[in-house]
Amino acid sequence: MRRGLLGLGALLATLLLVGCTAAGQGTDVDPEQVDAVEAPELGACRSLTPEDVAQASNATRTVDCSEAHTAQTYAVGPLPEEFDDAAYDDEALGEFAYRECSDRFERFLGADESLVMRTVVSWAWFRPSEAAWDEGARWYRCDVVGGGDQSEEYVRLPQDAKGLLQGRVDDAWMICAEGPTVAAGVRVPCSQPHTWRAVTTIKLGEPEDDYPGDRLVEVQTRDFCDTSVGATLGYPVKYDFAYTWFHEAEWEVGNRRSICWAKTDR
Repeated sequence: MRRGLLGLGALLATLLLVGCTAAGQGTDVDPEQVDAVEAPELGACRSLTPEDVAQASNATRTVDCSEAHTAQTYAVGPLPEEFDDAAYDDEALGEFAYRECSDRFERFLGADESLVMRTVVSWAWFRPSEAAWDEGARWYRCDVVGGGDQSEEYVRLPQDAKGLLQGRVDDAWMICAEGPTVAAGVRVPCSQPHTWRAVTTIKLGEPEDDYPGDRLVEVQTRDFCDTSVGATLGYPVKYDFAYTWFHEAEWEVGNRRSICWAKTDR
């Protein structure tokens, strides 16, 4: 992920690919953070871009959280001992990051798994630079960012994003789509004009389950979303719904949910 819970499929697939090299460490780089062996600061804010999030490591300069920013570090910690002798691009790192950052993301925002998959904010994770890794650095950093994998630019976050999704959530933080179909539509906050709204999700398996196959996942998602969207809309005579579901690569990283979308007139 460099992440994101919008278009989570592409996000999760990227988890295992990004970071094979450390070609860059972001924009507006702080020289003191470049190739840092010590773990980053918890709670730090930065103005990250989608290009920054596409990198394995990040040394973008921090800013005061009262200033404009698009990212906030919500989790920092040492990697498990199993990675002491691991290669920099070990695929297991992506699997660990998905579990750790996604669990902490829910707690940080004050939401459950279904809700965080329907918000415009997402998360990104970073490891040390390759040079720092070679020196023995073994830490991870999880940032909440104001957008997802389809975002051309990120939105500004509040001064502190902790608890952002608690209680009644403002439409500015929920995900909708504007277009003839969800697949062809542009993801936008629900506070903007839109034709589709992500209304619920379906859990398709437990962590230990084997992938049930593309066809079964699609059929179960379709049938659930048909019923669920109808209930959400109050069982109208006619309604349009859509669904986004994921494949084996995303399943193997840890995703177990598909998203149901309702067509709306606002």
